[in-house]
Amino acid sequence: MYGMNDPIVLESIEKRIYLIRGLKVMLDSDLAELYGVSVKRLNEQVRRNRKRFPPDFMFQLDGDEHQALRSQLATLDVGRGKYRKYLPLAFTEQGVAMLSGVLHSDRAIQVNVAIMRAFVKLRETLALHRDLARKLQDLEDHIAGHDAQIQNIFEAIKQLMEPPVKPMSRIGFHLQKEPPLPPCGDRGGC
Repeated sequence: MYGMNDPIVLESIEKRIYLIRGLKVMLDSDLAELYGVSVKRLNEQVRRNRKRFPPDFMFQLDGDEHQALRSQLATLDVGRGKYRKYLPLAFTEQGVAMLSGVLHSDRAIQVNVAIMRAFVKLRETLALHRDLARKLQDLEDHIAGHDAQIQNIFEAIKQLMEPPVKPMSRIGFHLQKEPPLPPCGDRGGC
């Protein structure tokens, strides 16, 4: 079997971290599987130590969240005995850390360490993506200002490449306008 620090194990843990209610959480069924205990046993220990799990550490999914998660995971079969009786519990990173104090086994400690590393790795990855997204946006903003300037340069080059347009002179006889006649008093009579 792989060690808890193995990249394969960390990757399998990362796949079990979901975004629910804007929080990164792990479900009780996934945690129970990782700890090597039944979901019933894990939830039993949580109920016995309820004060250790405030709402920001652990919460129960509502029906819509559970249904959406089931459809996302492609587990839509229904029927007697196929699924659990109660809605799943979701544990935040702090809730998972608190589980190590509730489940007393060496495996629980190893799994908790691996899960904490997965959460840290996920946080670092998200921070890197945010940093890259910010740098990309800065670059786009910087280049966007240059687009108009580059367009102006191309227009100026096009104007320089076109020969100047001289007005064409008219061919043929041109009538010149006669100067207007002076008023009647200057000609000696009207």
